[in-house]
Amino acid sequence: MARALALSLENVRSGRGGPFGAVVVKDGEIIAEGMNCVTTTNDPTAHAEMVAIRAACRKLQSFALPDCEIYSSCEPCPMCLGAIYWARPARVYFANSAADAAQAGFDDAYIYQELRAPHAERKIPMIQLRHQDAPAAFRAWREKSDKIRY
Repeated sequence: MARALALSLENVRSGRGGPFGAVVVKDGEIIAEGMNCVTTTNDPTAHAEMVAIRAACRKLQSFALPDCEIYSSCEPCPMCLGAIYWARPARVYFANSAADAAQAGFDDAYIYQELRAPHAERKIPMIQLRHQDAPAAFRAWREKSDKIRY
């Protein structure tokens, strides 16, 4: 946790990004690190946890991290939480809470509210466009015998 917190403070002091850091640990050793670099990379998905997960997966050459732990300077946002569940680490530790982040101007509560709202009532409306070809890829996936499940 100390390293994740050091990364978050270093990131602010260097001017490279927001106050977030994360590390992925396997067998007691840090295998990947990440700092928030949304503004320096113009990538809204470049949160510390996302950067660390991507680096860990590249290093382990795997899309899953079941034998790993993630240490984050802050409780993961909804996007990072989704990525964490897809990566399936053994556990996640965090220092600051979502409420602490909100006090610093990083309030994710509205995203959770949006997820509960009907598609058409969201601030960014989600509109399903039915198309006759839409089911084809799912059908091909179901029938594929050599697929790699994730």
